[in-house]
Order: sequence, then structure tokens, then C-alpha cells
Amino acid sequence: MLSKFDDYPIHQTAEPLFHTATSDRFTYDRFWYNGHARDGSFYFGVALCRYPNLGIMDCSLSLAIEGHQYAFHGSRRAPLEPTETEVGPFALQILEPMGRHRVVIAANDTGIECDLLFTPYTSCIEEGRQTLRNERHLVMDATRLDQFGRWEGWIRYDGRELKVDGRSTFGLKDRSWGIRPVGDPYSGGAPLADYQAIHFNWMPIHWEDQCSLAGWFEDGTGNQWHTDQCFLPRYASMDEIPGTNDPDSRIWQGQVQHRVSMIPGTRRASAAVITMQDRSGETMEVTLEPVLVHRMKGLGYQHPQWGHGKWQGELAIAGESWQDSELDPLALENIHVQQIVRASCGERVGHGVLEQLHIGPSRSYGFADWFDGAP
Repeated sequence: MLSKFDDYPIHQTAEPLFHTATSDRFTYDRFWYNGHARDGSFYFGVALCRYPNLGIMDCSLSLAIEGHQYAFHGSRRAPLEPTETEVGPFALQILEPMGRHRVVIAANDTGIECDLLFTPYTSCIEEGRQTLRNERHLVMDATRLDQFGRWEGWIRYDGRELKVDGRSTFGLKDRSWGIRPVGDPYSGGAPLADYQAIHFNWMPIHWEDQCSLAGWFEDGTGNQWHTDQCFLPRYASMDEIPGTNDPDSRIWQGQVQHRVSMIPGTRRASAAVITMQDRSGETMEVTLEPVLVHRMKGLGYQHPQWGHGKWQGELAIAGESWQDSELDPLALENIHVQQIVRASCGERVGHGVLEQLHIGPSRSYGFADWFDGAP
């Protein structure tokens, strides 16, 4: 099957680019974005993903504001043309590769609409390849890139309209692809002898002159089996960005030290001190003050109905909303969160998010079981 991409000299195998290099059913290729106000008054996320070996494409937009969260979900049979990035009223437009992206949701029955423009002010960073195996098969093997920027436009929800001001709305584009559990799990065969605890934290921060990112995966013993630490110069305009890869970006290597205080009865931070550290001995201590919580189920993560890569039919859309204070914080669908955070490092002040997903026991965080809360 040929696609428009086959007219470019970018082939990695003898197959047309439509065909994946693996038959693994968990193959995915995802666009993911967040946006958040400087004053912490709102957060939104956007996602679009193609699952080539499942034949599915799904998307979502989720807005957290004033203690409520609103979500738009869409799903369709994946188009044969990979450059087609529309799901019903939802459209993702790549205006320039590694440049401006536009997200539009036209008027529809959910009452959730938007017209949002993302403009980067950094180059991209390639996170380290994330590979995880269990005793029998490959669980995750993915590559991710990140690019920081700003958002402008509007979101309509619940009969209201939110103006998104480009001067005060920070954002991030996150592209990832590879293999990750999506759709229905594997079934049949002997049960696994043991299940793996997973503890994931991710901290992108916008500072005045640069952007920083720290991310780490830990197992139940506290071993960090994957870390990312990087710094990117921030530019006043997109025209000043030196290219896809900035020669002035800095990659640190080493463990990420953390002191995270949890809200009692949850697996969500009430405060944190994160120390980024390089093997060279250089360190940077960042104090985080959470401001607003966004449940990642609004973007399909662990969602019981609109989970990633689930067949919903030829085309389906839906909207939902909830009040955060009424949720069970330890239910699987509610554990995965991103919180807007105010960051400080000495006299410097930054704005960003702290993402957390904690499933299973952990020596580092004091969890004794799979879904117990902090004391």
C-alpha cells in the first residue's frame, strides 16, 4: 500500500512506509500536547494516535478548569493514508514539521469545540529509547521527542468559551512511537509468574530563558531503569530556533533524586523537591508546588471505555465531564495525573507540570501494595 510519504527519500526497509517494520499488535504512533495557564487557572491536553496493526485511530481533548474536567473522545477506522489526521470533527494540522501545529474541533453533538495553535520556542529533544520487558515478551519499546512552546486560540465547553492567550499559555508537543500496551491485552497462555510495578514521573518546566525536562521510570525497589534529563534554550520567536536539533541543548545523564510528599490517601504529590544531576557532578534542585490536577483518563489513559486503541466502530465521538473532588483517587482510571506546578530554583521561577503514574508497591514512595494510598 503506497502513501504520500513514499514520494520522499525516507524509507528504512524495502516496504512502502504504510507497512510497519513489526507485526506487534501494540505498535503505535502518537501526537500528544499539553497547555496550561501561567496562573494555573486551566490545563488542557490533546492526543491523536494511529495504531497501524490494529487499524484504529483515536483522539481526544481534555480541559481541567475550576475543579471540573471536560473531555472529547473520538475514534475511527484508521485511514489508509497516514497523512490523514482527522477523526470526525477533530483535525490535527501540521502547518510546519517541527513548527506550528493547529488543532480544530468543529461544532458537534458533545458541545466541545476548539481552534488552537501551537507555536514552538525551542528546538526538539530526543528522549532516550524506553525499553521494558517482562519474563516473556517486550512490553514497551518507544522513542519520544519533546518541543516546548506556547498556545493561542479558544476552547468551547459547557456553553462557555475559554480564551487561550499566547502570552500566558505554556505548552509542550510530545511525539512518541514504537510499542506500548494499547487496545486489548494479550490473552491465553500461562499466567505471568510476577507482575511489574511501574512508577513514572515526568517534569517539563518552562523557565524564562530555557526549558528543562526530567523524567524517570522506577521499579518497586526504587531502581531507576530509565531516566531523561535535558535543557533547551528558549527563543523569542520561531524564526530564531536554529533547527530541529539545537547545538546549544544540553543532555544530562545520571539518576534523578526526588523527595515527594503525597496527599494522604492518594498517589499524587502535594509537594516535591527534584534534583537533576549529571554524571559530571553538576546538579540543579527544583522545588515544585502543585496548583491544579488533570486526570489523564481525559486523554484515554486507563479509561474504561475510551482507552487507547480500543475499537469503537467505524466512527464514534463522545463527550463527558466530572468534578474532581467526587472521584476515587485510587481507582486505576484516576491514578495517572498531570498537575500544573509552580517551580522554583533559587530565585528563578518556572511553570510546568509534574506527571505521575504509580502502580504497585514502592520502596521509594512507601506504597506497600498495588493500589494503597499514602499514609
